[in-house]
This record gives sequence, C-alpha cells and structure tokens, in this order.
Amino acid sequence: MQLNMRGSTLSFRLRWLFLVLVAGQVIFSGCSPQNTLKGVFKKQSPYEKYQSSLKDAKLDQTALGQQWLAAGQQALRQPVTVSLPFKETGYFPADKPLAAGYQFTVKKGQKVAVRVQTQGKEVPQVFLNLFETDPENPAQPRQVAYADTTAQSLEYEIDEELPHLLRLQPELLRSGQYTVTIETMPILAFPVKGKDSRAVQSFWGQDRDAGARRHEGIDIFAPRNTPVVAAVEGVVSRVNTTPIGGKVVWLSDTKRQQSLYYAHLDSQLVQPGQRVSIGDTLGLLGNTGNAITTAPHLHFGIYQFGRGAVDPYPYVHQDRTKPADLKVDEKKLGDWARVAKAKVALRSAPAASAQALLTLPQHAPLQVLAGSATWYRVMLPDGQQGYIAASMVETLDKPLQAVKLRREAPLLDASTELAATQKNLPPDTTVRVLAKQEAFWLVKDTEGTTGWIPVEAAR
Repeated sequence: MQLNMRGSTLSFRLRWLFLVLVAGQVIFSGCSPQNTLKGVFKKQSPYEKYQSSLKDAKLDQTALGQQWLAAGQQALRQPVTVSLPFKETGYFPADKPLAAGYQFTVKKGQKVAVRVQTQGKEVPQVFLNLFETDPENPAQPRQVAYADTTAQSLEYEIDEELPHLLRLQPELLRSGQYTVTIETMPILAFPVKGKDSRAVQSFWGQDRDAGARRHEGIDIFAPRNTPVVAAVEGVVSRVNTTPIGGKVVWLSDTKRQQSLYYAHLDSQLVQPGQRVSIGDTLGLLGNTGNAITTAPHLHFGIYQFGRGAVDPYPYVHQDRTKPADLKVDEKKLGDWARVAKAKVALRSAPAASAQALLTLPQHAPLQVLAGSATWYRVMLPDGQQGYIAASMVETLDKPLQAVKLRREAPLLDASTELAATQKNLPPDTTVRVLAKQEAFWLVKDTEGTTGWIPVEAAR
C-alpha cells in the first residue's frame, strides 16, 4: 500500500480560519496608511505581500507559517542546478509547505522565459520570483523579476552572465500539480528577413586581415537584395559609406544603451533621425566595402555605450532545442517511495553526468517531488533534495517484510526522535516494513496507519 501524501491532514475548519486570517490581513494591510507609504518607496512582489500578510496576522509564529517561510529560504539556499531548456512536473502538498528552487546560467543578450501551469481541485496561486546571484555574496541573491498575481509566467532580459535562481512556491494550504518550463530567447529580432541564426557563417572573434584585427560581429549570408530589417525599435543614427563597411546603417537602441551596426548593404532605405519599429526594412543586403570579393552578406554588430563591441550572436540566436517530455510515472508525484537497487546515486541535476551528492542504499525511503524527462527530483527524510533515475525508484505497494516488535515502540510521523507520536505500538505487534534507513523504518501497522519506528524496536 502506497503512502499517499496528497491529502491535507489539517481540518477544514483550521484551513478556513487560516485563509480568512490571511485574506483579512491582505485587505487590511493593503488599505493602511503605513503600507500605502511603503508602496510609495518600494514596490512589493506578490510573494513579499503575502509574506507580510502572514507576519501581520502573526501566522508566521505558527508552525505551519514558519515552515512556509523556511521552505522559501531553503529553495534559495539549496537550489537544484539545471540546464536550459528545462521542464519539470511536480506536486505541492497542502499539509507540508514546500518550494522549488532552480539555478541556471543564461548568456547576456538572451532573456529567460518561465511558464507555469497548474492543475488540481484547489489550484494554488504559485509565486514566481527570479534572483541574480552575486559571486562575492552568494548567500544573498538579489531579486530581479517576478510574476504578477494574474499571470504564471515571466520574462527577463539578462544583464550579466551570472547564475540566476528561480523560486516557485504556492500559497499555504493549497495542493496541486504544476509544470514549470524554463527556456531562453534572444532579446533582438533577427536582422535579415526570412533568415535565422543558421544563416550565420562567420562568427565573433575570428581573425581578419591576417590576424591584424578580430571580427567584431557576425556575418549573415543571404541572396543579394534580401531585406535587412530593424532588430529592435529605435532611431536611425547614421547612414553613410565607409571603406570597410561599405554602405552602412547605424540604429540606436536607447532602451539597452547600445547601437546596432549594419554593413555591406547594397542599398540604404532609411534616413538619419528616422524612427523604426521591429521588422522595418533598413536596406538591402549586398557586399559593398571590403566585402566586394565575398558573397552577399550582412555584417551585423552591437556596440554598447561606454563598453564597445560585444558578441551579437546570443542576441539573435533562437535555440530550437525543446525541453524533454516527461517520461516518468506522474502517479508517484507527491508520494513516498524507496530506492529499488543498491548503491544508487543521488545527483545534483537530472543527468547521468551531474555531480553525485551521495550514494543511497537499497530500500532507502524518499519522497518524490517532481519529474523531469526520465528523472525524479526527490527529498530524503532529512530534507536533502536531488535527482535519481526513475528506473531506480519503486513504489511502497509491496512490503519488504513483516516483523514483530520486540518491545513497545512509538509510531512517529517523521524519521526523527523529535517527531510527534501518532500512537504507541505494544510489544508483539506485527508491522509491515515499507522502507528502511539506518535508524528508522517506515512501516504500516495492522490498522493501516503508516509511520516511522526506531529500528531497535524491531530487532
């Protein structure tokens, strides 16, 4: 029999009272002069507003409230590292506050796009917050973006190529399944009509003039007179002819403090000072300037104000890789399970090449939190999280053995001596063992109650 954690163990009355208190505090605090002044000086994210409502109602002093706050902090302190694009389906239980944290790195010139889909009888509001990590102070990530209360998605243009953290956390006392997708997108449109980054044949940093200089851009090849278009909304700052670039157009992108450089055009179709929108034609592709002996192409460059040239490829490259579909048993999500074989690696990411955090013995208990491709993200009884291959996880449907207790033993609700006792089992009680760890076993008694007992009571 599987140990199902999906149902809330709190009474309906307690849940109703808790939600009424939170809702009342949100309304009251939102109308108070103090919070009105706070809003003038600092705009709070929905997560911060919800957190404040818990504290104002003194619900942060309750065990459940403290668990919710701690789960949010733990997601930032111990995120799992993932490679993008990434997709994961998981389950948030109502009776045990949890949060998911993901760490990833995105190239400058790209934006990260996050989407969350939820389902369930009482679909929870899921708070999405994106943080940037300072290498000199990794313990204090800085919030850079969040989703508002009406959306479960966000997009953010990366300013610096630093590790970023995404935290997902539902409101209290709501359970439900979620699917999170994290992808990258270029922040600029492609500058040659009808083409994409597959048309790039010469890249940033390659030698020019026998090594005398480096290529400060990318070359995009297409038939002569293919329209060259505005990759961003902006103002044309220069239209002229130079010995190297031939017929060129400069487009000012003041939003990002940079200029876009279009060179080797066959003809220019805009004037200085002209405002253009994304996709407007600036000229026609050619091979003027020092490209006269080369096939028609656009030399495209980006020059940031005060910093000079940067690699434009990430700014226009659209990754066509799609996140892997979920190939695990969704019925296991939220449930306790056990390790199916001996010496199974718990890994830091859903990949066989990821760092092994530790080695798990056969029959070790774990709670399945989420699934990604052919991997489960699991949590051990001590709270540590990681990924394990789905083929190494089995359900608790078939007990490992039946044992008779040698002495009275408490049936605990967690695998620690400090856990609450559900009941005391008298000597000679027969229990079915579902999973094993060093000091505690997960068992089910003759009445169908599941919990943890000290190992010495069964030996």
